[in-house]
Amino acid sequence: MHSRGFFSTAMVIAFCSFAIFAQAQSGPSTVRTKEAGGAYFSALEQQARGGDTHDEYLLGAAYMTGSGVSQDYKLAAEWYKAAAAQGEVNAAFALACLYEQGRGVSRDYRLAVTYYRAAVEQGHPRAENNLGAMYESGRGVSKDLTEAARLYRASAEHGDPVAQCNLASLYFYGQGVRRDYAQAAIWFRMAAEQGYAPSQHLLSFLYYSGKGVSRDFVEAAQWARRAAEQGDTRAQADLGSLYEQGKGVPLDYVSAYGWYFLAAAGGDEGSKTRIKSLSRLMTKQQINAAAAIPVSPSRRPREVDSDNETFRTHMSAWRSILETEGWWTP
Repeated sequence: MHSRGFFSTAMVIAFCSFAIFAQAQSGPSTVRTKEAGGAYFSALEQQARGGDTHDEYLLGAAYMTGSGVSQDYKLAAEWYKAAAAQGEVNAAFALACLYEQGRGVSRDYRLAVTYYRAAVEQGHPRAENNLGAMYESGRGVSKDLTEAARLYRASAEHGDPVAQCNLASLYFYGQGVRRDYAQAAIWFRMAAEQGYAPSQHLLSFLYYSGKGVSRDFVEAAQWARRAAEQGDTRAQADLGSLYEQGKGVPLDYVSAYGWYFLAAAGGDEGSKTRIKSLSRLMTKQQINAAAAIPVSPSRRPREVDSDNETFRTHMSAWRSILETEGWWTP
């Protein structure tokens, strides 16, 4: 049978997306939605204009997310600046993200670093991760993998799954730390158990390859499935490969075809090739059965804004694991 590269496009990406802002806003003081009416927003604006630090932050968050008001990144940045100047840690973090992304302000990596560092000094876990990413990439600061590893570790020890995944990546490649596959597996697992799909997928690779853990195709399939169920396109392709080979799961062309189909819908070119090859081995009834498998919303490929650098960067040390390590399925 034609062999397929397993984990051929694996890459860890830590997103500085607007989900981060939502996370920073969570809690009893979260800005209310538009359905709450204008009265709350008017009161919030009045208190913010009166110099209340937390309300300045919340007003910035309202403009950032469009909660109760039209979305306006420029006004969000202005209110975040006001709050950050008074030491509001979440405002400093959010403002750093805006400077990194160039939303509402001119993109300025040095100012992003300044505000990330201000948030780090107050113990903000995701700021630790993002500042680590700046050191890893050399944006706004001189590239320093040792410092990146230190910051990732600080954030990881605070429980941030993105930082845990990034720290694991550094251990895998021996960048900023001594190469240690066992440590990579430990940190990938911590993030994977929190439901972070990129770590689930990469932990699957470790079990498939036997790096840092005992080789176990069943575990590889289980972790690939968890990531695939969340819409991770690469995990969907790799789960299809496991079904095609009968490794860790029963040999099942119908299931393989179904997972390849999902991955192909997400843009995985290798899966498109495998679908064509499998089609020559399957009956028409099997192909129809695969096409009839229901697709839950969570399995649909996640949409990523490929034009926004921060939605596709903050890369850890990963490039392609297969290209670096030379892994192919027999």
